[in-house]
This record gives sequence, C-alpha cells and structure tokens, in this order.
Amino acid sequence: MIGESPWRQVIRFSEVSRGPITKRLEADEAARAKIARHLDLVSIGALTADLKIRSWMDGVEIEGVFAADITQTCSVTAEDFEESAEGEFTIRVLPPGSPNAPQEAVDELELDPDADDPPDVLDGEDIDLGGYLVEHLSLELDPFPRAPGAEFIAPKDDTDLSPFAVLRLLKKDDAPE
Repeated sequence: MIGESPWRQVIRFSEVSRGPITKRLEADEAARAKIARHLDLVSIGALTADLKIRSWMDGVEIEGVFAADITQTCSVTAEDFEESAEGEFTIRVLPPGSPNAPQEAVDELELDPDADDPPDVLDGEDIDLGGYLVEHLSLELDPFPRAPGAEFIAPKDDTDLSPFAVLRLLKKDDAPE
C-alpha cells in the first residue's frame, strides 16, 4: 500500500491467528467525503466491502469484494455524472521480519504478468483494511471519465496557425467601413 490512507480500518495480525474473519466495511459520510477528496472525485454516495481474512504462511490473506456509488466530472463535457464502481481483490501481507518476505534479486528481475503479486511486508502489526479498499477502488476508476453519451469532437484543423495569420484576422476586424 502506498501513501497514507484516507480511511483507516485496522485489524492486527494477532486477531487473525485465532481463526478466519469475515468483515463488512461501510464508509460513513465523513469517510466517504475524505476518500472522495483523496481520489479527486466529486463525491461518493456509498462504499461497502465484504472481506474474508485468514492466515497465510506467517501472515494474512485478504479477499475482498467492493461496490461504490461515485460522482465524477466528465473529461469531455466537464459536467458531473454518477456511476458505480465495483471490483474484487486478493492481498497477502506479512509481518515485519518475516522469513517468507520476498528477497530482492540483485542481478536481474523477471516479471511474470500472470503471477500473483508479491506479499506486502508491513512495518508493524496493524493491517489497514480501509487503505487496501481505497487503493483498489482507485484502480477501478477511469483516469479520463466520460459521462454516458459524451463524445469528444476534435476542433477543425486550421492549417495556417502562425502568428501572422492571427494578425491578419485582427486587421480584417479593424478595417474601416
């Protein structure tokens, strides 16, 4: 998880060691406003997630399904519009000092796009479920949102866009009648 979370919903590794946990997260109005500012959205009308949290190696695996009602600004018309965003994610986290933490290769890094993401190694005992939810909501957002039916129309291609062409246009406007 990158950066500071706008909505912290924390559990500890020790809570999961007692057995699997199911948790429902539902952001209240203040949290939704803070998350909307963080994600540059106009507003968030609802944000919920159902999480299954269980032990994995010496850490935790989190499976989540979420849904949000959001209001964004159309990148074409600059008008606000509402839409829904939903998704699912699986995150694995390890405690600090875990012997199962991925070792960084010094020589060469092989990337396999089909492989699972490596686990996050946390700095402490707290697992920020809200932070992971906000992170995955942000991944579902279109960076250039378009309202339904909005269509970009390219401006006419004026072949003579030199400064002298603009001066000629001004001169025509100032011509005596």
